[in-house]
Amino acid sequence: MLTATEFQEIALQIRAAQLEVRQIEPFASRIPAFDLPTAYVVAQLNHDIRLLEGAVPVGRKIGFTNSNMWAIYGVSEPIWAYVYDQTVTRLRITGDTCSIGRFVEPKIEPEIVFHFRTAPPVGADLPALLASIDWVAHAFEIVQSHYPGWRFQAADAVADCSLHGTLLLGEPVPIDQLASDPVAALESFAVALSCNGKVREVGRGANVLGNPLMALSHLIEVLSKQPECLPLQADEIVTTGTITTAQAVRPGESWQTRLQGIALPELAVEFVP
Repeated sequence: MLTATEFQEIALQIRAAQLEVRQIEPFASRIPAFDLPTAYVVAQLNHDIRLLEGAVPVGRKIGFTNSNMWAIYGVSEPIWAYVYDQTVTRLRITGDTCSIGRFVEPKIEPEIVFHFRTAPPVGADLPALLASIDWVAHAFEIVQSHYPGWRFQAADAVADCSLHGTLLLGEPVPIDQLASDPVAALESFAVALSCNGKVREVGRGANVLGNPLMALSHLIEVLSKQPECLPLQADEIVTTGTITTAQAVRPGESWQTRLQGIALPELAVEFVP
């Protein structure tokens, strides 16, 4: 077990790498005891540092809900982190630009975001979970890796804010306008992710733990076992993980989505240095 001083040193190392836009050696490759419980302690310390810097938490992100990515990055379960007022941006309907010079090895992920009207109960079935949600949005999450070449263990990713860079949030849609059967639509809808007009990949809602709502259920259950962390609250957003595999992005590229089977606006963004 690491000492309190060692925990703090690790949290400061990863925060410095984030602020200085540089990479470091993964902790799991140099600290034998660096596992997921250890990483969540570091993540909480990093969160505390961000709060002292003035960041305001506005929700959570879930990572690695698409099992197609598990073998690529050597993980076997979803992870989570906070998102902040400083890391969430509303995209204009006509598209917008995003500066990626502040991120290390950035990648794009098309995702589904939920906003809670009331705090969701632990153990809720999907209809009860829906009752706590007031709106849904399509979004791009820009993820990054402060470890060279995107080579790390799951614990390293957790320590690095679960790889969160920024969330580019699309137009919110009331949950009752999503589809006649929101649960079925969230499972079966398709999204085509394109770069400069060329489709890179097509994914479905079922790629996100079977349904983005199931990703929410997973997070609620995980948080119930982490008493040091607040459970989900009313007015929080949760982005539920990528529908396709994460795709590397570069300045000068324009990325778009096309959705079928769900009443969510499509997204477009151009990346600049």
